[in-house]
Amino acid sequence: MDLPWHQYLMGLLYILAGLNHFRQPKLYIKIIPPYFTNPKLLNQISGLAEIVLGIGICIPLISKYSAIGIILLLLAVFPANLYMFHNEKAALGLPKWLRLARLPLQILLIYWSYYYIN
Repeated sequence: MDLPWHQYLMGLLYILAGLNHFRQPKLYIKIIPPYFTNPKLLNQISGLAEIVLGIGICIPLISKYSAIGIILLLLAVFPANLYMFHNEKAALGLPKWLRLARLPLQILLIYWSYYYIN
C-alpha cells in the first residue's frame, strides 16, 4: 500500500518539529502553562511523541494509529497554545493576531491527521 506524498510531508514536519523540542527546548518550555508540573519533561515527551508519530505516519502498517496519536497529541498540547495566546511572557515575541491564528490551525492539523485514519 503506497502512501500519498502529503502523508510523507506530514511525517517530515512532525519529525522536524519533534527534533526542535530538543534543539530549542526553552521555546517550548516557555509556553507550557504553569499549572503543569515538570515542563522540561513534558517538552521532552511531546518532542519524542512528535518524532515517533511522524515516523509512524509514514509506515503503512501503523499509519492509521499514528494519525490517531497525532490527533491526541494536538489535543494534549492545545493548552500550551491557549496559554501562549493569553500570556505575553509566553508569546515568544509573536503578535497577538498570529497567536490567535495558531488556534484554528490546530483544527486544520487535526483534520489533516483524520484524513489518514480512513
